[in-house]
Amino acid sequence: MISVALIGLGWWGKTMARLLASSSRLKLVRAVDIDPAGAELARQMGIRFSKSYADALADPEVQAVILCTPHAQHREQILAAVAARKHVFCEKPLALNRADAAECVEACRAAKLVLGIGHERRFEPPILELRRLLAEGTLGTPLQIEANFSQDKFLNLPMDNWRLSAKDAPAGPMTATGIHLLDLSVSLLGPARRVVAHVSQLGSQLRNGDTSAVLVGFASGANALISAMLATPFVGRFALYGNKGWAEIVDKAHPEASEGWVMTTCLRGAKREVREFAAAPAVLTNLEAFGDAVAGKAPYPVTDAELVGTIAALEAVFDSARHGGTVETVPG
Repeated sequence: MISVALIGLGWWGKTMARLLASSSRLKLVRAVDIDPAGAELARQMGIRFSKSYADALADPEVQAVILCTPHAQHREQILAAVAARKHVFCEKPLALNRADAAECVEACRAAKLVLGIGHERRFEPPILELRRLLAEGTLGTPLQIEANFSQDKFLNLPMDNWRLSAKDAPAGPMTATGIHLLDLSVSLLGPARRVVAHVSQLGSQLRNGDTSAVLVGFASGANALISAMLATPFVGRFALYGNKGWAEIVDKAHPEASEGWVMTTCLRGAKREVREFAAAPAVLTNLEAFGDAVAGKAPYPVTDAELVGTIAALEAVFDSARHGGTVETVPG
């Protein structure tokens, strides 16, 4: 098993800790958080705890770190892990601009270290089925994606929480949930080239925005229409339209406590087909894919180009939203 340190014990860090306890590939041996209250959770789990990231990097038992930390800290923490010869699994987004993402990817590759990313939606069974249909040509040429991932989990956060900060979480809904849809779009349609984005604060106290709409144009000519909101109850939908057919995936519940999915497909000249997919632990599947890569059993299934390309498109989203919905070229 790969011994890991979990960095950050906030809402998502606690979720990761519970999942790691059931892993057959990763062993959680240490936790780090600036809040000393995390010591109690570590005690309950029987792992070491400290307030210092440096302690985890200096620990010879730790082979990899899992970063559940504010987005703006990722670059510095990844580079520190590389210097300490630790593999890295980083929660999304990898960085807040393309240059930082590219630097992190290049540093990991040069050091022959695995860099994983918290885009667990790639590992959901209906998304894997959609990818198969597209790869086999069943849906034909991809024309457009329509996707929405909205929730209201942040409405009760204290106003000083970093998730509400324009510095740490710009274009709030995009760094919270929309980034998953952007990543899926890049993984299915290839490099993004142009972005138009609007972010507003309409129905909440979330000062970095609660409503976002993004249009992404890809090098292939295809488009993605991405919607993400933080002031409405959960809804999750991902649809891809091709010139031979389309497929739509709808979440039954928030992925944090998945209840499965409904997938509808329709091919030209045929009736719609509806399939039910049972709940599956996509977050754990992603973590264990990272563990397998660290162990040398299989390559990690997110390419360097995708790691950087998603952040390049995200940076263009930030620029467009900041300038009131201008058309922005994706850096690259």
